[in-house]
Amino acid sequence: MSDRPTSRLSRRTVITTAAGAAGVAAAGSVLAASDRDAAPSRPSGTVPFHGAHQPGIATPQQRYALFAAFDLETTDPSTSERLNIEQTEANLRQLMQEWTDVAERLVQGRPPGPRPGRRPDLPPDSGIADGLAPSRLTITFGLGPDLFERIGRQRDRPGRLAPLPAFRGDRLEAAWSGGELLIQVCGDDLQIISRAFRALRSRVPGVARLRWSQQGFLGRFGDATPRNLFGHKDGTANPRPGSAEFDRTVWAATAAGPAWFAGGTYLVFRKIRMDLPKWDTATAHTQDLTFGRRRDDGAPLSGGHEFSALDLGKTGPDGMPLIPADSHLALIRDIPMMRRSYNYDYGVQGIAEPIRGHHHAAGADHSHSGGMLKHSGSGHDSYDAGLLFCAYLSDPAHFVRAQHRLAESDRLNAFIRHTASAVFAIPPGVRPGKYVAADLFTGR
Repeated sequence: MSDRPTSRLSRRTVITTAAGAAGVAAAGSVLAASDRDAAPSRPSGTVPFHGAHQPGIATPQQRYALFAAFDLETTDPSTSERLNIEQTEANLRQLMQEWTDVAERLVQGRPPGPRPGRRPDLPPDSGIADGLAPSRLTITFGLGPDLFERIGRQRDRPGRLAPLPAFRGDRLEAAWSGGELLIQVCGDDLQIISRAFRALRSRVPGVARLRWSQQGFLGRFGDATPRNLFGHKDGTANPRPGSAEFDRTVWAATAAGPAWFAGGTYLVFRKIRMDLPKWDTATAHTQDLTFGRRRDDGAPLSGGHEFSALDLGKTGPDGMPLIPADSHLALIRDIPMMRRSYNYDYGVQGIAEPIRGHHHAAGADHSHSGGMLKHSGSGHDSYDAGLLFCAYLSDPAHFVRAQHRLAESDRLNAFIRHTASAVFAIPPGVRPGKYVAADLFTGR
């Protein structure tokens, strides 16, 4: 990642200009009624769906995000017979067509269309977003490493797509990791995101099943760099969208093949749980040394402002480097990636089981029974909050190199643990009349 002072500053100029051109203010994406009347053909807060790349990557980051992974079904639900490769591929192809149609409609502020195979007397949509603007909704699709073997197209798997290796210190939950398909839904209104997820999931039965989902949020930071739940800025060194550096960092090289993937990218997803009580009782000096930056303005400890180049050789009065060699900044300073992460706060997580002295009928759901939830571990261990780390990059090997380095010596490891992990190939954008990853299915 670059720490050149011009990198993010010029990126912000571009974002501000683009947002103004689209009529989307940083404080909110819903235009006033007079603006809507002036441009009825373009609903407020819309992001173009078609293009060389999928939306939700170079798009200025929205306030909320939902990530959901699916696995393809292995048997026919009507006959219980095992699906062969040809049937699995046909099911996937149909799903991608339906998902593309739904996504195109929703991001444009239109209804998702009738659900296939449903009774005619059932409503085609949940109705929960009726009367709401699109709020910069974007929907992005990804394909997992194991998918290509499932559909008999191992030779068409992007060359740099492979399951992430095990890293020292990982405490991954299998139920929250991996996946053959991904949908990333981002927007400035949670109700819009919920409606989009339900519309997409309604096309899944018989073809795939939900593996996991995660939801995240950001504060209203406007044009400033977002802050994570440790209070530090996250994404200072991101390359500027539209720049040559961004293109090199994010988009997969055409020579890396296969041809259908030209214009695509890779997404590394990690759920990172933060020990917030421990962090909140650490001194401000300890916190800054851990990151290698000042929390208040994001400047490197070697001096300057947020976008100043760091000086790893600069020392303090005690002769020690101002930026510790094992600080987070020092360890990831040269890793090319574009971070688009979100905070999450799921509250207290526990194991639902009866506590002595309380009785429930057989089969009762204890998970929401007041006073009936037995928490595992200490108070802060049962509180699940942290970061949904999302990195778009041209080669996941860059992340692997960085994470091996971080796992060995990062000061931040004393306050975090990685609990979920996945990697996906993000196909290129969609041309009008086509669907996501259409070129993958052409020829055999």
